[in-house]
Amino acid sequence: MAKARSKPTEAEQVNDWIDKLDASFKPSVNAVRKIIKTAAEKLNERVKWNAPSYYYKEDIVTFGPTKARDKIVLVFHHPNIVKIRSELLQGNYKDRRLVYLNSMKEIKDAQKELERIIKESVAMIDK
Repeated sequence: MAKARSKPTEAEQVNDWIDKLDASFKPSVNAVRKIIKTAAEKLNERVKWNAPSYYYKEDIVTFGPTKARDKIVLVFHHPNIVKIRSELLQGNYKDRRLVYLNSMKEIKDAQKELERIIKESVAMIDK
């Protein structure tokens, strides 16, 4: 009898998703992933909605779809995101905001603000 394969861990699923990207896009995705993961130790990651998604008790942010795989879209979809003010957060939706990062330079320039947004999002969930 063949041994059943265990399901990959959530981190392995994210790694598999990244492995399938074009080589030129991986550094940007990995840079943003590192920022998100180090901004708040409480965050967990998984693949949800066909992309890496980060959550703490509730979903907070997910890599969004892009037709051209050369820029990053982050979808902050926890309802509390509308209470956070930032030049990075785009859109006037009732329950979400978007962040667009078009280059490695923009990623580096946005790092501190992105970390602040993530930390504040996690802190609001604990309130």
